[in-house]
Amino acid sequence: MRKGSSWFGLAAAGLLAVTVTGCPKEKTETSPAAGSTSGSGSAGGATAATENGSIKIAVIPKGTAHSFWQTVKLGADAAGAEEKVEIIWQGPDKEGDITQQINLVQTQVTNKISGLVLAATDSNSLVRPLKDAQAKGVPVVTIDSGVNDPNASLCYIATDNVEGGRRAADALAKELGEKGKVGVLLFQKGSASNDEREKGFLENIKKYPNIKIVSSLEGSDAQKANDNTTNMITSNPDLNGIFAANEPNGVGAAAVLKQKGLAGKVKLVAYDSSPEELKALEEGSIQALVVQDPFQMGYLGVKTVLKAIRKQQIDKKTIDSGMTVVTKANLSDPKVQKLVNPPIPKK
Repeated sequence: MRKGSSWFGLAAAGLLAVTVTGCPKEKTETSPAAGSTSGSGSAGGATAATENGSIKIAVIPKGTAHSFWQTVKLGADAAGAEEKVEIIWQGPDKEGDITQQINLVQTQVTNKISGLVLAATDSNSLVRPLKDAQAKGVPVVTIDSGVNDPNASLCYIATDNVEGGRRAADALAKELGEKGKVGVLLFQKGSASNDEREKGFLENIKKYPNIKIVSSLEGSDAQKANDNTTNMITSNPDLNGIFAANEPNGVGAAAVLKQKGLAGKVKLVAYDSSPEELKALEEGSIQALVVQDPFQMGYLGVKTVLKAIRKQQIDKKTIDSGMTVVTKANLSDPKVQKLVNPPIPKK
């Protein structure tokens, strides 16, 4: 979902109270142990342990370049270090590449990993590969974006994206004085997180009869978002606001608004908190960010699947990893700073 090489992203605002078969019990803070256990090689054993007795957990995101996914990796590595298990981190070269993600899942299962944590690029296409993995004794936990079959995953850990979309709509309406023309920048139809954010946004924007949606465009990277924003503004020169449903759309839209001298004139509410988005928030190109907690997604994803590997009971099917609406006014709040600057596991 985003392009940045910094480890800053969303983060660890206190662990949730969780009693999940695979979902850890309540914690009050995140304290990653020293040592990071990431890798990209193949695993070599059956279900709970490899042939040499070590546990290897594959964490497969939608992509690996963007800050959001890098922060997911921070959380996964922290959990891996605490539990002294190996984390195999692999994602598609291009975010949203469904075929490549399916191939990665099948390859890791063939390599006999101990468990799988996955952010699904498509809620339907990944069902069969995940069910096949579990049939072969590999427990599966989904994070960020799930699949349309409750039996394909033991636990789903994610933001309440419908609620996130609703809160984005309210934030944008507030900035617009509850009137004006707005555009929506989506990232991938068929992805659960995309579709849920769109659903929530459309639901709540209806509460404001003087706000009209005049354009809805789709693109999964910052360059496409740049093009879509340019086209949106060109086609609607009286555009008043934009909702960007993920990081690259937020980054791309903010860059165009700044370039065209429209920063602050066309109000922008976006998802996530990459360094580029936080800078745009401080400069006034973005008015509000719906900040998720990708650190917790990675951390709890590994902790949860590890419990399943150890044959511990799973009591919940879903975990809300939390979210916060961040504006320039509350950016300096210590709790918000902890979210946007997650802890980095020591090497």
